[in-house]
Amino acid sequence: MEGKEQDVSLGANKFSERQPIGTAAQIQDDGKDYKEPPSAPLFDPSELTSWSFYRAGIAEFVATFLFLYITILTVMGVNRSDSKCATVGIQGIAWSFGGMIFALVYCTAGISGGHINPAVTFGLFLARKLSLTRAVFYIVMQVLGAIVGAGVVKGFEGKTFFGKHNGGANFVAPGYTKGDGLGAEIVGTFVLVYTVFSATDAKRSARDSHVPILAPLPIGFAVFLVHLATIPITGTGINPAGSFGAAIIFNKDLGWDDHWIFWVGPFVGAALAAFYHQVVIRAIPFKSS
Repeated sequence: MEGKEQDVSLGANKFSERQPIGTAAQIQDDGKDYKEPPSAPLFDPSELTSWSFYRAGIAEFVATFLFLYITILTVMGVNRSDSKCATVGIQGIAWSFGGMIFALVYCTAGISGGHINPAVTFGLFLARKLSLTRAVFYIVMQVLGAIVGAGVVKGFEGKTFFGKHNGGANFVAPGYTKGDGLGAEIVGTFVLVYTVFSATDAKRSARDSHVPILAPLPIGFAVFLVHLATIPITGTGINPAGSFGAAIIFNKDLGWDDHWIFWVGPFVGAALAAFYHQVVIRAIPFKSS
C-alpha cells in the first residue's frame, strides 16, 4: 500500500503545476530530444549530379503510373456493370484510391518521400521541405506517370468503352456549381496535405514516441475518406497529376471544361494546409533561434 501511494505521488509530481502552452511549449522542447530539420535550399545544383535525385524522380513516375492504372481500372470496372450492386461501388473506388496511396507511400517513402501528387509536393515545397528543383522534377515525373497509367487503362478497355464512361476524368457533377467543385477540391486537399504534415512530422515522432504510427496508413485513410465525401461532387481530384493524366487520355470537352478546378483547388488546399501546420500548429516563424 505504501508503495502504491509513492507511485501516485510520483505521478502527480512528474510535471510542474503550470505547463507551458503555445510557442513556450515549442521553445521548451528545444535542446532535448529534437532539433528542427534545416530548411531545404531554394535551388541546390548538387542535386542535379546525384543519382538519388533521379532515382527519386523515377520512383515518383512509377508510383503515379501504378496509382492511375489501378484506380482508373477500378472506376472502369464499376462503370462496366449495369448494376452497381454487382461491383465494388463508390466505396470500392474510394478504397482503391486510399489503398493504393497506402501501399505506394509505404514503398516509396524512403526513396522520394512518396508524394505521388503535385499538391503534396507543392505543400512540402512551401514548407521548405524540398528544393524548387526537386519539386519541379517530381511534378513533371508525376504528370508523365499519370498520363502513361491512364493510357494503359485505355489500351485495356478499348477506345469506345473508355470514352463512353468518361475515362476516369474529373468534372463537376450535374447539380453542383463550379464553386461547389472548387470548394470540395480545396477542403479535400487540405485534409490530405494536413494529414501528410502531421504523419511525417519528425518532432511528433520524438515527442509522441509512445504512440507508434505508420505514416502511410493515416495518409491512405485520409484519401479514402475524402473520396467517400467528394466522389459525388467532382469524382474527387485532389491530385492534379491524376486529373491531368485522365483528361489527356480521355481528351473530350467534358474532361477539360472544369479542368482548372483540379489544379487551382488542390494547390490552394495544399498551401492552406502548409500554412496551418507550419504557422499555427508548429508556430515555426515565431520560435526563438
